[in-house]
Amino acid sequence: MVTNLNTLDLIEAKVLKGERLSKEDGLNLFASNDLARIGYLADLVRKRISGDYVYYNVNCHLNLTNMCTALCDFCAFGCEETDKRAYAMTMDDIRAKVKRACLDPNMKNLHIVSGLHPHWPFSYYVDVIKMLKKEFPQLHLKGFTGVEITHFAKISGKSIREVLQELKDAGIEAMPGGGAEILNDRIRNKLCPNKATASEWLEVSRVAHSLGIKTNASMLYGHIETIEERVDHLITLRNLQDETGGIQTFICFPFHPANTKLGQSVQRTSVWDDLKTMAICRLMLDNIHNIKAYWVMLTLPIAQLALGFGANDIDGTISEEKIMHDAGANSPKALTRDNLITLIKQTGRIPAECDCNFNIIRTF
Repeated sequence: MVTNLNTLDLIEAKVLKGERLSKEDGLNLFASNDLARIGYLADLVRKRISGDYVYYNVNCHLNLTNMCTALCDFCAFGCEETDKRAYAMTMDDIRAKVKRACLDPNMKNLHIVSGLHPHWPFSYYVDVIKMLKKEFPQLHLKGFTGVEITHFAKISGKSIREVLQELKDAGIEAMPGGGAEILNDRIRNKLCPNKATASEWLEVSRVAHSLGIKTNASMLYGHIETIEERVDHLITLRNLQDETGGIQTFICFPFHPANTKLGQSVQRTSVWDDLKTMAICRLMLDNIHNIKAYWVMLTLPIAQLALGFGANDIDGTISEEKIMHDAGANSPKALTRDNLITLIKQTGRIPAECDCNFNIIRTF
């Protein structure tokens, strides 16, 4: 795919008219090195969709276990139960960690993602949510990826709908977007054959949306995928959003190869690729309101720059994040609320603190 000035002129004309970009447009944008112009167009779309608000939340990540039956090639977090790094939180462990996090009077959100434990029954996860909802009623609970939900259905013999309904009844209010990686079974068969397929991940999202559970969506890029597969992934998510309208925010995850099975065979993506990908995601995903600059993976300076390349969501304070840092992320493990507010204000934008369903709590 070769791009030229005329091609970008045609894409810009579509963007200015509010017309949907095609797969060919997406490929041409990735082929272009006119990063400033691509970023400019993405920022126009960002402003049109969400104005000058940048969303963040005061949140704590709760990773219940790193034991995992999937052991994906791109993951540095999951391990076998015999690994010396293996851990599994008891109910008392969970209670103590969340109690510490709630010493912050602004703590409002809990983000719950874990490995696929080889022995825990589905009932344990339900009991965890019930306990959290009862003992920490002020917290909004966002929990379990599409991969985890598929795992719960398989170990319990329940349908996806039954699993999601039970978790919703227990207290889950929204779902994170992890596990989507690239929604292409060529890639999934190579890198993560022991977890949800592309169709299973999509089906979990469809059912969740039908039950009124909003979800996030994501893309892990910079490993073995082609540019065409990136664009196809974005169009698949766009089609899902056309169908259900239940995706709240989209997250770009640049792959961190350190401590993974891919190791040194894959190089970390460049800042250029990160910003271009962020902008193209904003341009292609015209029906998803929020695009997240996930500072844990991007680093703080790049996440701040990404707010000028289409992003309007910078995630949150993230107390004790484990999964991405195990893969070599060198960002801080947590930020203060004041840190985030300052980072956002430096870009000339308006910080908007929200809950896990993007209801604004306060603005600054």
